[in-house]
Order: sequence, then structure tokens, then C-alpha cells
Amino acid sequence: MDAVDNPYTPNAGARPEILIGRDEQTEAFRTLLKRLRRGRTEQSMIITGLRGVGKTVLLNSFRAIAQKEGWEVIEFEAVKHGENRFRQTIASQLKAALLRVSPRARWTDTGRRAAEVLSSFALSVNAEGTWSIGWDVPATEGLADHGDLGMDLTDVLVAVGEAAAEQDKGIALLVDEVQFLNAPQLEALIQAIHKTVQRSLPVTFVGAGLPQIAELVGDAKSYAERLFKFPRIDSLNDDDARAALTEPAAAEGATYQDDAVALAVQITNGYPYFIQELGYQVWTIAENNRIFKEDIELARDAYEAKLDSSFFRVRLDRATPLQTAYMRAMAELGSAPQKAADVAALMGRTSTQLGPTRAELIEMGLLYTPEHGYAAFTVPDFDKFMKRAVPVLDVPPVNRRRIRSTPPATDTTD
Repeated sequence: MDAVDNPYTPNAGARPEILIGRDEQTEAFRTLLKRLRRGRTEQSMIITGLRGVGKTVLLNSFRAIAQKEGWEVIEFEAVKHGENRFRQTIASQLKAALLRVSPRARWTDTGRRAAEVLSSFALSVNAEGTWSIGWDVPATEGLADHGDLGMDLTDVLVAVGEAAAEQDKGIALLVDEVQFLNAPQLEALIQAIHKTVQRSLPVTFVGAGLPQIAELVGDAKSYAERLFKFPRIDSLNDDDARAALTEPAAAEGATYQDDAVALAVQITNGYPYFIQELGYQVWTIAENNRIFKEDIELARDAYEAKLDSSFFRVRLDRATPLQTAYMRAMAELGSAPQKAADVAALMGRTSTQLGPTRAELIEMGLLYTPEHGYAAFTVPDFDKFMKRAVPVLDVPPVNRRRIRSTPPATDTTD
């Protein structure tokens, strides 16, 4: 069938033409915005889930909803940067949002005060000197100049929130890959949103991240569990998975045979990204706007090859030989979460020896801990890929430290 008409979108974060199975989350977000606009509090949310289940797609949908409701949207993907870069990102986005909420030529006292607090927040963000926010608004004194990220971010979000409220607007902060925020950054965001909630300001923070983020947020601030909901999104149920396959095709005049849909759902396990990839490959094979079971079977090799070469491979390529062996050992044990002791035993090592490797894989976002002592892949079906990519478990030898010929000098000073 015509490639131009292909309705499937197997791209990172790309919104499918028809968003299926996420009505509960989108309705909760609409309710959140409406209640905040009326000065009522409502728990915000941090969406968790594995790679490929549509967290970024959902955030993009939230952005469209917020903009339609007249809210200003600040959005960014968290990366592992220090405080200075984090301040720059927040300050630049808040400046743009403030100017959209209240253009400079029409600033009221509240709008100007927000700009002055924002200037204060942006000052002295690097060791070499002052980073300019790009305007000549003087910094206020005593607000957002404490040198403490949590206190400073609280001051600036409250000030910008007050300016937005005055204009009957709102600020929606949407952050993807929340697990890559470091502890001070995450604590600062939670602290600042807590204060805007206490002031009944139209400001909210909605995040998305891997499953471990719920634990990280709880560790950051004890009240976070009351401040946020943590909806977990996963694979689609059978009915939604069928709809995600058939409805985009129907919009282009194509139909699936029932047994073709059943096989496609079985192959993809209902994971949204996998559905998009398989649907895309099937479209290139099928003819005359009819999709049969044979088309699904023919497309399966290309589907798996594409996942292996892109979705899966980019993650494996980042791993060291020992990290690769650890993941291969996990795959050998099965798709369920695995005990650290069992993985170590299969590799002929101890849990203590492999603890740093496991921690590295978690920090890289390749593993997460669903419960104490267990680890699981953050990517669905990664265990199957590991067996294809690394047919034999090969554990690198232990790097033994060279023994010193003479003992080190002993420091006898007190």
C-alpha cells in the first residue's frame, strides 16, 4: 500500500494519529487544570512506565490540552546536568511563559515583580560570571537570591504564578525523563509546587519517567505522596490494542482480518510502540487495502530487525562487557524481575562484587527495582533481544589489582 498513506508512527514520542487507551489520564489532567484555574487544589501526577508505553506521547497530549485551555506550557526533557544548567533551562522557559502571559508593555506591578524575581533567579549561575537572561529588568533583593535551589525556585514559581493568576492564565510545567533529575533538582521542584498549591496558584508540574521515579519522589520529600498521583501506564488491553491497530488503518480505508489482528496483538503484547512498528511494517507489505494473517507473518522479520537495530540496540551499545553480561544473565533467568543473588550466582560472582554494575545499569535507565533486591528491564521484551544479540553468556574475568611489592607508608599523625 502507498507509503505516504501509512498511518503508523514508530518514532520516539510521536503521537499516534489516534490515541487509544489513555482516556483516564487525559481526563484527570483536564480536571487538574480546571480545578487549579478555579483556585482549588488537586493532586498533580507523575506518570510511570517502561520504555515504549507512551509516556512522552501522553505528555505531548497534555501539552495540547493545556494550550487549548489557555495555559502556558513549559516543557523540557530532564538530563544529567548540574544546578547551573538546570537554572538556565527553567529561567529561559519561565521568561518566555511570563512574556506570553503578560507582555512587557502591559506589565502590572505583579508582572514586573515576577520579572524582577526571575532576574534574581537567573543571576550568577556559573563560576565565570553572570549568565544574562536576555533583558534589562533589575533583580529584586531578598527573593530567589538565597543560593538554595529549592528556596529560589519556590520564589520564582510563586511570583510567576501570581502574575498568571492575575491574567486568568496558568502555568503547566511538563518534564519528561524525570528520573534523570538529580536529588536537589527533584527536591526543588517538589518544594516549589508544594508552595504554589498552598497559595492556590494556577501552577502545576506533571512529569513522566521510569517506574523507579515514584520511589525517588517519595524519598525526596515526605509529603510528595500527598502532592502527586503516580499513574502507571503499561501495555494496552486486547480491545485497546486491536483498536490501536485497526482504527488508523480504517481511517485510510484499509481493513484487518480478525486472525491478522489477533496475531499482531500476540506478537506485540499490546505495547504501544511495538504496535506502531509492526503496523508500519505490515503496511509496506499488504496490498489492496486488505491485511491478512500472512501479511503479519511476512512483516514479522522486518519488525524484529527494526526493533533490534534501533529500539533495543542503542541501549545495548552503551553497556560495558560486564554490564552486558549482567543483562544477559538476567535474560537467561527469564522475563520476570530477578534477584540480585540469582544473577550473581549464574555469573559465578557474589552480589557484593556485582552491586556496582547493577547500580550503573539502574542509573543508565536500563534496569529498575520493582522491589528490594530485585531488578527488571525498563524495556519490554529486552530479555528476548539479549538472547538474540548475545547468544552465549560470557562473563569477563575478574580484574585483580596488582599486589604492591612493599606496603604503603603508614600515617601516624593524629
